[in-house]
Amino acid sequence: MEAVLKTAFPFMVITAGVLIGFQMVLMIVAYTVLAERKVLGWMQGRIGPNRVGPWGVLQPFADLLKFIFKEDITPDKSTKFVYFLAPLVALTCALLPIVVYPFGPEITSVDWSFLPMGLGEGVKALPLTIARIDVGVLFVLGITSVGVYGIMLAGWSSNSKYSLMGGLRSSAQMISYELSMGASVIGVVLLAGTLDLGGIIRAQQQSTFRWFIIPQFIGFIVFLISAFAETNRTPFDLPEAETELVAGFHTEYSALKFALFFMAEYVNMFTVSMMCTVLFLGGWYVPGLSHIFEVGSIPYAVVSHFAFIGKICAFLFLYIWIRGTLPRFRFDQLMNFGWKFLLPVALANVIVTIIVVFFLNR
Repeated sequence: MEAVLKTAFPFMVITAGVLIGFQMVLMIVAYTVLAERKVLGWMQGRIGPNRVGPWGVLQPFADLLKFIFKEDITPDKSTKFVYFLAPLVALTCALLPIVVYPFGPEITSVDWSFLPMGLGEGVKALPLTIARIDVGVLFVLGITSVGVYGIMLAGWSSNSKYSLMGGLRSSAQMISYELSMGASVIGVVLLAGTLDLGGIIRAQQQSTFRWFIIPQFIGFIVFLISAFAETNRTPFDLPEAETELVAGFHTEYSALKFALFFMAEYVNMFTVSMMCTVLFLGGWYVPGLSHIFEVGSIPYAVVSHFAFIGKICAFLFLYIWIRGTLPRFRFDQLMNFGWKFLLPVALANVIVTIIVVFFLNR
């Protein structure tokens, strides 16, 4: 029995970490929707949701119940299997990158020998990461680029010209801005010398600037603009374009299937904010915190974790602020900006970074 428990214990810990991580992300996503409605209401001189619970804090749960009990309509001429598969692809690709992000530093100050039956034997550190991958940056970029297939499949399988146009717009937009996003990341990878997300955070700790946003400010701006386009958010929300295409690729979706697309958009906002935080703002690292708390202690890990979440929330607020401020681009403006301006700037930043790193390492 003890041998079975010792074998199963690591898998139990990983499963618990996955459940806790995803539950936390889904709660943040739910309340990001509420925050967006509240902030936009204040910016536009409205009150926003304030009926369900005190100050409207239970509104996300009311919305979930509404999606569950709404009539689920499936178009007769749709390709049924692909039609049902598309929202699952979109949400799965939005959630998968979360597993490789470090939510905080390792906790090394705890003695795990107190666990019964020797389960804590050999455990020296508790990482606040679900899975560590040496090529975490490539994993994130690969998964996020696959997410567009959910939108394309939804547009095609619905057998609607509005949905198809939304899907085609999204594929063109993703291809255009994926290159700029990848090029903006190369500068950070060159400075850090690794594709491991945890290694990039450690490289920023050892850097003179502490955060890579200072030496890679142009890369940060390019990444931020590309992130808005990759997540189909204002002013790059052409795949939806409610005033032109009704609702774009999810015109024919309702009830829970529509809710999955809705969740995927906000989860994508969260994961892109995490990546921007890790690459340019030091992730969970707070300069000077090691002088207050011992590195590896629980207080150090807790404060670092909440600093990480705070940086992410700042990016989410920026998403909301931009939505309430800027109008939508025309599609030709979006394509021209991506190919004729943003991509050349990103490539120029890569070339300059290569030259600087080459001479610094001589």
